[in-house]
Amino acid sequence: MNTAATTTRRAARPAAALAVIAVAVGLLAGCGNAAGSAVKGEITLYSGQHEQTTQSLVTAFEQKTGIEVNVRYNDEDSFADEILAERAHPLADVFYTENSPVLEYLQGLGMLAPVDASTLAHTPAKYNSPQGDWVGVSARVSVLIYNPSLISKAQLPTSVLQLADARYRGKLAFAAGETDFQPIVTSVARTYGQAKAYQWLEGIKANAGQHIYPDNETITDEVNRGAVAFGVINQYYWYRLRAEIGASNVHSRITYFAARDPGYVLDVSGAAILKSSKNNADAQKFLAFLVSKQGQEIIAHSTSFEYPLDDGVRTAAPETPFSQLRPNPVTIAELGDGSLAIALLRKAGLL
Repeated sequence: MNTAATTTRRAARPAAALAVIAVAVGLLAGCGNAAGSAVKGEITLYSGQHEQTTQSLVTAFEQKTGIEVNVRYNDEDSFADEILAERAHPLADVFYTENSPVLEYLQGLGMLAPVDASTLAHTPAKYNSPQGDWVGVSARVSVLIYNPSLISKAQLPTSVLQLADARYRGKLAFAAGETDFQPIVTSVARTYGQAKAYQWLEGIKANAGQHIYPDNETITDEVNRGAVAFGVINQYYWYRLRAEIGASNVHSRITYFAARDPGYVLDVSGAAILKSSKNNADAQKFLAFLVSKQGQEIIAHSTSFEYPLDDGVRTAAPETPFSQLRPNPVTIAELGDGSLAIALLRKAGLL
């Protein structure tokens, strides 16, 4: 998701002066779930994830438990700012994000509640909060999208550092304001150091020129229609495009950086409970549902085309199997709260 309109978290992340939006809270009376039992409660969910998939998860959860979920959708960085602004009068119970850094940011401020151990056990530990304060739900992986009529696969870079080579001037597209791009920047900085990462950002900024786009959807569309040769996105954008416009209208392809290259990054989507939640028990049930077999199957068959993190669940799309991905082994802890990437992007004039 795009974060171009969000500046507060990027500027050392003080609390944003955002308007507090009232959310009606109360128990539903006289309603039953699919099994006929009474409504047990109600939670408020702030979701930075894809709306259609989130709604499918919410509907199934409500039918299963009778707990009503009030959902709001926005960019995850905007929600982080809003959660800070609402500290005196908290509204959200659960925060569901596309990427881990924003969760680590709130965790660092002491704003997240511990997740039940039984829920954390459903996801491999390396994809969960190092502190146990959020649970990994699904994953995406960075890829190169390219238009074969403009550049051949053999001409593409195999290393993320090669994106800064002058031979790609005018051919590269990326979305500096995407939260999806921050983990790549952090991965480069952790591998090669901040000075090298800054030099690299300067190089790709020059190469992209007018092809620095607001989001990955734009990159995907522009490469597919031949406006630019190639770009950096997460894999699911390409699969979503194909599902939306039909395979015969897809003129682009995707490929990966070399195995374990710093540009080959696995992004983890996660969910957390706010420490301020007065509905912790019901919120814990929602997190448990997200990582349950039923929840993971919904993700696997959704149009978000993300990878479920349950080892026994396979995506319905013809994607590279999750077990065959070979991303850079950068850890959740090393990706951190995104502040390193944000500082470098700001220094390079990209935010």
